[in-house]
Amino acid sequence: MSYLDNIRTFVRVYELGSMSAAGRDLRISSAVTSSRISQLEEHLGVRLFQRTTRSLTPTEQGQSFYRGATDILEAVESAEAQIVDLTENLRGSLYVAAPLGVGRRLIAPQVPGFLEAYPEIKVRLRLTDRKVDLTTEGLDLAFFLGQPEDSNLRIRKIADVPRVLCAAPEYVARRGMPADGDALVADGHECLSLRFPGATEFQWLLTTAEGPKRFRVTGRYECDDGDVLTDWALSGQGVALKPIFEIAEHLESRALIPVATATPPEPIQMACLFTHRRMQDPKTRLFMEFMIERIAGQVRG
Repeated sequence: MSYLDNIRTFVRVYELGSMSAAGRDLRISSAVTSSRISQLEEHLGVRLFQRTTRSLTPTEQGQSFYRGATDILEAVESAEAQIVDLTENLRGSLYVAAPLGVGRRLIAPQVPGFLEAYPEIKVRLRLTDRKVDLTTEGLDLAFFLGQPEDSNLRIRKIADVPRVLCAAPEYVARRGMPADGDALVADGHECLSLRFPGATEFQWLLTTAEGPKRFRVTGRYECDDGDVLTDWALSGQGVALKPIFEIAEHLESRALIPVATATPPEPIQMACLFTHRRMQDPKTRLFMEFMIERIAGQVRG
C-alpha cells in the first residue's frame, strides 16, 4: 500500500462523501478504505474528516488537502501519460457512460474490437439516458447528446446529429398529419417525452422560417429511456422526437413516418465529455479516438 494509494482513496472519499461508496468505486473493502484514511491522517497529523455514525464531513484541513491532492494526482497522471506508449502495454479499467440509444447501437458493438486490440484493458460501460456526473461516479469518459451543464468539463465534439419528428401511420390516420410545430401544440397531439427527475418543463426546438423556436408540447407519455419512446411511437401512441440513426430501419420500412415536416427539429450535438485530469490517461484518449473514428459517420445521417 503506497502513500499515493492513500491519496487516491482520500480523493474518492471526499468526492463521494462516503467510505463505503469510495470503497465500492475503488473495489476495496470499507475497512481498507478507512485504514488508508487513518494512515493519511496519522502521516499529516490532522483530521481530514469529521465522522459520525450517519455522516462524513471534510474538515477545514481536509478541504485544503483535497485541492492539493487533486493537483498531485493530475501531475502524476500527466507524467505517466508522457512515458506510456499509446499502442503498447496499456492496461487497467476504463469507466465509460453513454445514452442508451448511443450505447446500444454505436458504442457497445465497437467494444469487442477495441478489447481485441488492447487485451490488457477492461471496459466498464454504463448506459443511461439520465445526466451523469463524471466526478462523483468515477467516470473516465461520457458520450452524450445535447449541451452539458458543467462548463468546467472538457468536450470533444463528434458530430451534429440530424433528428426527425415521427409517428406510426396508425397514429396519423387516427389523429391527422400535423403540418408543423404550431399544429402539434394547437391540436393537442400526444407528444412522447424523454424526461428525468427534476425536469420542470418540456420543449422541442424546431426550425421555423424565422429561425429556431421552442414549442411547449404536451402528452401523457413520459419516460427516461429513449427506446421506450420508440416502442410507444411504433405502437401508435404518439409523436416522438428521435435522432435519425436510432430509428433509421423504422423509417425505411415505413413503420414510422416523418411528421410536422414544415418545422423539422434542430440537429443535436453528439460529443465526448471528460475532465482534464481523466484525459491525461492515454487509454482514455485512445478509447475516445477509437470510437469517434468508427461512429462519427454513422450518426450524421
